This record gives sequence, structure tokens and C-alpha cells, in this order.
Amino acid sequence: MISDMPGRGHSGGDGGSGRRTLRCMKGRPLRFTPRRDAGLFAYERALEHAGFAPVAGVDEAGRGACAGPLVVGAVILRGGRRGTIEGLTDSKLLTPARREELYGEITERALAWSAVVIPCHDIDRIGLHRCNITGMRRALAALPERPAYVLSDGFPVPGLEVPGLAMIKGDQVAACVAAASVIAKVTRDRILVRLHERYPEYGFDLHKGYVTRAHSEALKKHGPCPEHRFSYVNVGRAVRNNGDVALGEVPGEGRTEGARA
Repeated sequence: MISDMPGRGHSGGDGGSGRRTLRCMKGRPLRFTPRRDAGLFAYERALEHAGFAPVAGVDEAGRGACAGPLVVGAVILRGGRRGTIEGLTDSKLLTPARREELYGEITERALAWSAVVIPCHDIDRIGLHRCNITGMRRALAALPERPAYVLSDGFPVPGLEVPGLAMIKGDQVAACVAAASVIAKVTRDRILVRLHERYPEYGFDLHKGYVTRAHSEALKKHGPCPEHRFSYVNVGRAVRNNGDVALGEVPGEGRTEGARA
């Protein structure tokens, strides 16, 4: 089950790593193409000048993990100075403390934000990529404001009613995508910290479900828990090495993080 978490801000994009031609619904190039040095908010501004506002960014966290959910965030930042949030970039390049600070700013000041949590058993059942694309669509649909254009990190999002652009390293190029990456990463990290309380032997609070030496050793010793992704090779190997694993109740289905309305 995929759980949606919409939010709306109370008040009130740096780094072009290459020029990308923004396209309208029928694929025609727009008149405005951001320069390389135009800054992180350049794509939102160009689209706004072309009549496409508001612009939503969407990104995920947890693709490379072998345990825990996949989380997708979507954010619409406010235009002008009210929407400027200093220090936005790829969430993986930020310290945990700085991510938490930015999460607070984004959820307080963004025009709209949402997060979708996709449990590990859905990933096993229908596949990681399908979960990712479906999660992006669901996160965008959960926004209390309808975007006029969508910028996504890495993957195009088919089936939308508005035009969009998939951007390589979008979380380092467009502010709304960077904000979405922070929402997704902080939401997921909080979930993994809570999972550590239930399964302390795996160290989820440290590695957040990604493959590390300590995580691999714990898998080898204890076998997987219900929050592991059993379709992953290393988890399947741990099952074979440890014999039958009693799964019991699958926790976490339908969990959500609180969002402002």
C-alpha cells in the first residue's frame, strides 16, 4: 500500500549543470532556456516567465537500500523571495543536522509538499522501478496545489496531465527537486530510526537500510527481518544461509509522517 502525505506551507531554482531545453505539452521548445550560471532557481523562473507556474519537483530516497521503504517527495516552492531557501542541494550532500533544518524550512515555507511511503513488500511484489514511478505520480497527485509543470530527478514520469522534464542530477540543478529530495530523505531516515527500535540488531539508525559491512554481517548472523527486501540478491542469500525466517506480521503498511495542512 502506498500512503500519501500532503502538506501546504503557511507563508508567503542554483547550479545548472548543463542547458536543458524546457518543452511545453506538445514537445515544442519554450522561449526561455536557463544559462549554466543562472542558479538553482533558474528552471522555475524560466518556466514561470513562459506561463508555467507553479512548478513541482519530485525525487525519491531509498532506491539503493535493501531494507526499509522507498519514499518519494514532491514540493512546490513559492515564487520570488518568499520561495528562496538558502542551502538547497542534493540531500545526500548535506549533513543530517542540515537536512533536518531544511526540512523544517521547506515544510513551513513551501507552497505545497507531499511524501509517499512505499513499503518494502510492495517493492518485492511489483518491482522497484514501477514503485518509483507510481510513487512519483502519487506524490504529485497528493499536492494540495496542482502544478503546471513537473521537474523530476533522473526518470520521466509518464501519465501526467501536465508537461515535465526528467533531469540528470536534478537535485543539484533545480531548487524544487532539491527540496523534494530533502523531504524524501528526512522522511525515510526518521522511519529507519524508528525501525531500529524494533530491530536493534541490524543498526538501521546508522546505515538506514543500505548495504554496509556491518549490515551485511548482521544479515549473515540474524537473517532478514520483515523490513528487508526479499527480492534483493543479498537478502535472498541471507534467507538461504539462515534457513526459514519467520516473518510474522508485516509492519509499517500505511505509515505516514505528519504533514501540515
